Amino acid sequence: MTETRSAELYRRALEVMPGGVNSPVRAMRAIGRDPLFIAHGHGAQLQDVDGNRYVDWVCSWGPLIAGHAHPAVVEAISAAAARGTSFGAPTEGEVQLAYELVDRMEAVEMVRLTSSGTEATMTALRIARAATGRETVLKFAGAYHGHVDGLLAQAGSGLATNALPSSPGVPAAVAAHTVVVDWNDPDALMQATERHDFAAILAEPVPANMGLVPAQAGFLELLRQRADATGALLVLDEVISGFRVARGGAQQRTGVLGDLVVMGKIVGGGLPLGAVGGRRELMELLAPAGAVYQAGTLSGNPLATAAGLATLGLLDDDAYRRLDATTQTLAAGLQIAAAGYPIHVESLPGLVTVFFREGAPHNFADCQACDTETYGSWCRQLLKAGVYAPPSQFEAWFPSLAHTQADVEHTLAAAQQAFASLSG
Repeated sequence: MTETRSAELYRRALEVMPGGVNSPVRAMRAIGRDPLFIAHGHGAQLQDVDGNRYVDWVCSWGPLIAGHAHPAVVEAISAAAARGTSFGAPTEGEVQLAYELVDRMEAVEMVRLTSSGTEATMTALRIARAATGRETVLKFAGAYHGHVDGLLAQAGSGLATNALPSSPGVPAAVAAHTVVVDWNDPDALMQATERHDFAAILAEPVPANMGLVPAQAGFLELLRQRADATGALLVLDEVISGFRVARGGAQQRTGVLGDLVVMGKIVGGGLPLGAVGGRRELMELLAPAGAVYQAGTLSGNPLATAAGLATLGLLDDDAYRRLDATTQTLAAGLQIAAAGYPIHVESLPGLVTVFFREGAPHNFADCQACDTETYGSWCRQLLKAGVYAPPSQFEAWFPSLAHTQADVEHTLAAAQQAFASLSG
């Protein structure tokens, strides 16, 4: 049999890159196949190096809310590149993007741009520890906040996909400063906040790294109350939900605001960019205004700020209505396509997860109890039918403004056929 171009590239990549990829979930091992190598994307479509086309529901894991190669974003990047790719000095685009983020996020009065969500999380925790004089942080099982040393215990996303409980290489002394409790467990939260003096309570207001598991009624309000009562800072990680589930992120939908907010993905429009924002007195702890040091050679890169501004400029009220409609149609259709097969589809605007279990999961343990092997089989069937779904039960689907009714119909037909093959 002739070797495919993707197989050839993967074989070569294994010689020079650990696991043949630069981020673990791309390896597709969780669904029992080798990775696809992508040649190009346009709108909601991807084409791999062998010429196969797919409806893309991964969308670079969230940044591409406008789809691939949106003309406005491409034009903004091209114009910025023609002026220079990096200066190591302030640019007008950084100021414009900062104002845009402040305008959209009620809790944010000032921002610091970084090159990734991981860097933004690191910075938020450093601010929280400096502001409170405390060291310990509370996080939730199944939440993934980037590959920060102290936050990899019981993390979701790639760690869950690859069945890793934490990570070798993280010093025990560092991990000791992180306390992990179950999501949606008020009793565990109360006990932890009574037992420890936390610098920060760190949470995704819309957890999507164990699959989409929304907070149960009152739980986010309890986070806010416990932070206020104990002197901890509430740090909300909106890397995924920010500017996706609403113009002002999950905080706009819930009304529960963070002291600090971590942002990423959409803010860079498909280029590397993250941000941390919050109240002025907290943000001014950062150097050069204050003594908390943080820096980055490419922070606020002019290409990334241009892409971010162009993307955010597309996200008006009509865009969110269209995104919500696409999401609802997809989610409802997937549940119908299962035709009685035991799944649960969870959704919020711009986010969907198909859980291979009966009933909605409420925490990471519920998500881990899903039938991940069957999900892998189903996912492989979708790929054969030209539908690129997340190659992991623990990741969300990302509907975009580029997805059309035809894309949804193609996906649902493929899903129905794939479910039928499982039942047969």
